Amino acid sequence: MVWDNDLDSNQVEALITIAEHFNGYPGIAHGGIVAAILDETAGRAVMLNGNFDNLFVTLRLNLTYRRPTPTNTCLKAVGWLEHQGHRGMKVAAKLLLPDGTVTTECKATVVRPTGEIAQSWEPERKFWRVEED
Repeated sequence: MVWDNDLDSNQVEALITIAEHFNGYPGIAHGGIVAAILDETAGRAVMLNGNFDNLFVTLRLNLTYRRPTPTNTCLKAVGWLEHQGHRGMKVAAKLLLPDGTVTTECKATVVRPTGEIAQSWEPERKFWRVEED
């Protein structure tokens, strides 16, 4: 996925097509795959300000599945920050069909990892960049 910051709306966005081999039923994405996409999208919202060192991990993730999410369809994932605290943040995301219909939405609480855990992620840091519009 390529992540873009929409600074006008304070949202992070990405387009994604879920391959059929990630189905739960034919033509319908597995709920766990949808959860992972929204977890990542919501989590990326903490980097909207361009601070790519602002890393958090998910403490709590609550999803509402509104309708089946189709495979092999271009979807839009949108995430945003709802509340910013020092140790943790409240973030949210949704997955939309091409016509704008929401298939699934989430709310999450993310927290700062311990220094030791964050340090172990250093080799992956170059892959976390979010592109600005």
